[in-house]
Amino acid sequence: MNWTEMFFQSWSGIARTIIVGTLAYLFLVVSLRVSGKRTLAKLNAFDLVITVAFGSTLASILLGEDVALTEGMTALVLLIALQYAVTALSVRSKGFARAVRSEPTLLLRDGEPLPEAMRKARVTRAELETVVRTEGQRGTKEIAAVILESDGSFSVIRATEGERRAQGEPAGPTEPATPLDG
Repeated sequence: MNWTEMFFQSWSGIARTIIVGTLAYLFLVVSLRVSGKRTLAKLNAFDLVITVAFGSTLASILLGEDVALTEGMTALVLLIALQYAVTALSVRSKGFARAVRSEPTLLLRDGEPLPEAMRKARVTRAELETVVRTEGQRGTKEIAAVILESDGSFSVIRATEGERRAQGEPAGPTEPATPLDG
């Protein structure tokens, strides 16, 4: 093992990383601006894969001396074109959209967990309760719905006062009336 090459190989390698890295980065920024906001939206698992692929491709361009800048730029354009094609097809075809992205899953309705949906989504009761607490709620009874979104995040919809009263729960904390200074 050559210990000196582990820490420093050559000035040309450093110069290549600076020049190619700067150009690849600028190209990626311009390409993403041209392709629109949807390219990096975090709406589903496919979008996450594309985002990771962008990072991996940029790293390969930066550090892989066997990857020329034009090859890396071509790879980035290909990823953007594929992302555009998949999203365009998803808008035009419901069947294709279902094939490439998952639908949101209702995990809790009117304060009651939905065990079958939770099992299919592989979400435990403890995880569901953690999501509810993260939203500043004491328990699931205060929640109208918890939805596992297509991107893996959770949406928590709080019950309104009317919904809580209909379920037989107090409407919320009441404050004593204070006299008005006159």
